[in-house]
Amino acid sequence: MADNNNNDTRPVPGERKAGLWAWVWGLASGTAGLAFVLGILFWGGFNTAMEATNTETFCISCHEMEKNVYREYQQTIHYTNRTGVRAVCTDCHVPKDWYHKTIRKIQASNELFHHFLGTIDTREKFVDKRIELAKNVWRTMKSTDSRECRNCHNLQHMDFSAQEKRSAEKHQLSLKQGSTCMDCHHGIAHKLPAGSEDAFDELERELGPTAKR
Repeated sequence: MADNNNNDTRPVPGERKAGLWAWVWGLASGTAGLAFVLGILFWGGFNTAMEATNTETFCISCHEMEKNVYREYQQTIHYTNRTGVRAVCTDCHVPKDWYHKTIRKIQASNELFHHFLGTIDTREKFVDKRIELAKNVWRTMKSTDSRECRNCHNLQHMDFSAQEKRSAEKHQLSLKQGSTCMDCHHGIAHKLPAGSEDAFDELERELGPTAKR
């Protein structure tokens, strides 16, 4: 007589449990792998876009910039000088470190919004709005202790003996008092708009004469 137990193909409980765990592990591993790949693609795309919008070419692709502040900047020492070292738009207006750079890029979405609104799409509109735009930049640079300026110009590293007497005295006084670059050099790369000194005095009353560290 045949043994009926030899015809029972049902998995034993232990085998069922092992198979379930293998399926769960495979699903989890596949999901983690997919998330890893998507993360790399996202990160790569994000950083590529970040750097693409961090070029001078991109900055002046808006005619508001190209026809106004960019043309002024071309007449300054930051554009052409005896050493041939040029500071482009983003050197002054975009932080170097990733955290602050990302925040700045998010803030720049407001500038894109106003570009599409046409807020300063004519010379007349730009001139009318200029003092407000300048104050926004000055406020940022004072509140960050002129962080972007100091990427190239660090008082601690200056050789005062190689500077003109007046410059050396001013820089040493600034170092002693803890004032920030923007306190003296707020017209270094662009023309000062009408009423700028009164506007800067107002800003100093708001933020104080020295940097907010």
